[in-house]
Amino acid sequence: MSGMSDSEELVPSEEQDSEAFTVGDSQPGTRLDQYLHQCYPTTSRGEIKRLLQEGCILVNGKKGKASLTPRLGDQIEIHWPAPKATEVLPEAIPLDVIFEDEDLLVLNKQAELVVHPGAGHGGGTIVNALLHHCKGQLSGIGGVERPGIVHRLDCGTSGCLVVAKNDITHRGLQAQFAAREIEKIYQCIVCGTVEPRDGEIRASIARHPSHRKSMVAVACGKTGRSAWTSYRTVERFLESTFVEAVLHTGRTHQIRVHFQYLGFPLVGDAVYGKRHIARFTEKTGFVAHRQMLHARRLAFTHPQTNTWMEFDAPLPVDFLACLSHLRSLTSS
Repeated sequence: MSGMSDSEELVPSEEQDSEAFTVGDSQPGTRLDQYLHQCYPTTSRGEIKRLLQEGCILVNGKKGKASLTPRLGDQIEIHWPAPKATEVLPEAIPLDVIFEDEDLLVLNKQAELVVHPGAGHGGGTIVNALLHHCKGQLSGIGGVERPGIVHRLDCGTSGCLVVAKNDITHRGLQAQFAAREIEKIYQCIVCGTVEPRDGEIRASIARHPSHRKSMVAVACGKTGRSAWTSYRTVERFLESTFVEAVLHTGRTHQIRVHFQYLGFPLVGDAVYGKRHIARFTEKTGFVAHRQMLHARRLAFTHPQTNTWMEFDAPLPVDFLACLSHLRSLTSS
């Protein structure tokens, strides 16, 4: 019942640096920089404005302006600058270390941190922090930009993340991910009352045809990679449900996409649940500033000692605040 977790496939090759899409809805009163931040919530508005100023974002073939109002049918093209390997430098960013030995670390990842440098994130990442913390003693399999990174968590997702300090450990962990021997359990808060209370979601996941940084669930057998999630309801609230999920596969954004597919997107997930989130906020009065998704448990066999190891990351403050608020509404 174990497997790779949400957005935690073995690190793939670099994605394309450019992408284009068509605006599907009119955006009255919305500036272009605001609209793009909604489309790419892990990229700050400041970074989007910089890309606009540098001509990296085109609207209908012309250099876009931050103040422009997107219109239905507008063609938007984004050229993401690739990070330069020579710019990945150590940074003294605090890390919440659950466990560390000479071969690996297990971190409780802060939700706001990006795992590794990429388009729009040249620094301030976990990799930058690891280079400082480990004094460069990290596996090199992930390349210069991703030393030690065996798997990933989305920006906006908190919890357990394992990092390899040497290549033997890295390969050993990779093999366990590939064989689905890593146990990973997530906890999340979703919009709506989940029915059935416990169950499984089997729907393949593919890249969205127009929004290349998003994923979409498709019926099994169609284009996409097979994906399988099991879940159980922990607690029910007004307009929401506290859920625990286990992943039997590990596709990009799997938990987020699968619960959207069921009709219960994650609270705070601006990419996959805008309409549901608006209703949730209206009914509960709670505003979540990121998706309520936490990698609660991580278990694996230590590649060097062959010891089975289990780790738990406590729920972060903002997640607990959301639960507390929802419980107060339920009991009132």
